[in-house]
Amino acid sequence: MKLSIAELDEVPDGGVKKPNAASLRLPEKVLQFGTGVLLRGLPDYFIDQANQHGLFNGRVVVVKSTAGGDGAAFQRQDNLYTLCVRGIEHGHRVTENRISSAISRVLTATESWREILDLAKAQNIRIVISNTTEVGIQLVEESIHDTPPSSYPGKLLAFLYARYQACNGSMDGGLVIIPTELISDNATKLRSICLALARFNQLGDDFETWMVTGNHWCNSLVDRIVPGRPDAATLDQIQKYLGYEDDLLLICESYRLWAIEGSKELLGPILSFAQGDSGVIIAPNIEEFKELKLRMLNGTHTIACGLAFLSGFDTVRDTMENEAFSDFIQTVMMDEIAHSIPANLSEGIAHQFGHKVLDRFRNPYLDHRWINITLQYSSKLKLRVIPVLLRHYAQKDSVPQAMAMGFAGHILFMRPLKVEDGKYYGESRGIHYPINDDNAGLYNDYWKQEDPALVVKSILQDQNLWSADLTQLKGFEHEVHEQLISLREKGGIS
Repeated sequence: MKLSIAELDEVPDGGVKKPNAASLRLPEKVLQFGTGVLLRGLPDYFIDQANQHGLFNGRVVVVKSTAGGDGAAFQRQDNLYTLCVRGIEHGHRVTENRISSAISRVLTATESWREILDLAKAQNIRIVISNTTEVGIQLVEESIHDTPPSSYPGKLLAFLYARYQACNGSMDGGLVIIPTELISDNATKLRSICLALARFNQLGDDFETWMVTGNHWCNSLVDRIVPGRPDAATLDQIQKYLGYEDDLLLICESYRLWAIEGSKELLGPILSFAQGDSGVIIAPNIEEFKELKLRMLNGTHTIACGLAFLSGFDTVRDTMENEAFSDFIQTVMMDEIAHSIPANLSEGIAHQFGHKVLDRFRNPYLDHRWINITLQYSSKLKLRVIPVLLRHYAQKDSVPQAMAMGFAGHILFMRPLKVEDGKYYGESRGIHYPINDDNAGLYNDYWKQEDPALVVKSILQDQNLWSADLTQLKGFEHEVHEQLISLREKGGIS
């Protein structure tokens, strides 16, 4: 049996939460650019959950950039899909299966652009959400009268211009625009691109004023691991339990956060789905949430990834099942990073957040591979960890032992032992692994020095890498060198 509205009554009760009949008839209130798993696993999850409790009472029209892909699956399944929530909260396993009815229809931009623009006339549409990946928010000088424009900002601007015409420039016709792309100040950047594109298209001063002031452009931060479709064996097991087949089934962790920057007083009535889950936060400033995620979660991943891989661990979960490495993770996160985040945080919030992150790292249902985290290793280290390291020294003027060990792991991981077709490879336990980093050639040059002490010094003092001379940090160079020698002898932490 395939999942569809016609078959809902045949889906066995108990194994999955099914949508109520009323939720299938709700009006369309959200225009969403993207069908990706993050959107379906987080914003659409919140909307669906609120609908089931009578809080938001609106569905999502999804715009898909091109034909093909999973578009046919949405049509076959009446836009229903199953979300399988798997995680750990407060040390206890969490499992939940729910059929989402948040999406009303999926329109393909290349085939249904006129229909999409017609939605600008629908007064119920008040919210625009997007996740077009980080490269999606880029300025492309193009006509917004193309059918459709190629870029996401071009499509959004065309929709806004149609909206402006439909509401005769009334400020009451404005929208709440919430990009979820993982770039800092995503809405601010998107607005500036749309403004430049409006001027390129000569849309006029009145429209520009309406676009900037008549719409709410909300920076946002999303945080939920949504691996998407599980492997074949897991999928088969889940579908047998559920009693139906679902070509759009997703796995996601239980932790969820959508921080939206803006006035709760102004946005609350429009974003009423926020009332249905504490994971949605509307606040005048979301910098605190950005810093916590960037430093505690992403920063810990980054400082640990090379060391973990060289120690023989494939996944984050594997390291949390090892006492020695689990201790390292907790030390670097809770004892070093938590006290040195370069932001003014509420007292105790870093440790509260850290305990949630540790639960996420222990999630037995997710396979987050360390080798994937090493992608662009050096730039991630610069962005996520170096500001914390500098803040630590500004406060304590002492060596953070765990960060020094992680840095040694980074330098050792970045040692190329094979170059083939312009690509660099390291070696661990007799197996070559890719060094996918734009600075791999630079590390290759540094590692040509025979003395490890010179390698460490050269890398640490490279201000083009770190925007700082890390050899000036008291004792850090010495400790990194000592840890590097130890790691070369032992092969990592075990």
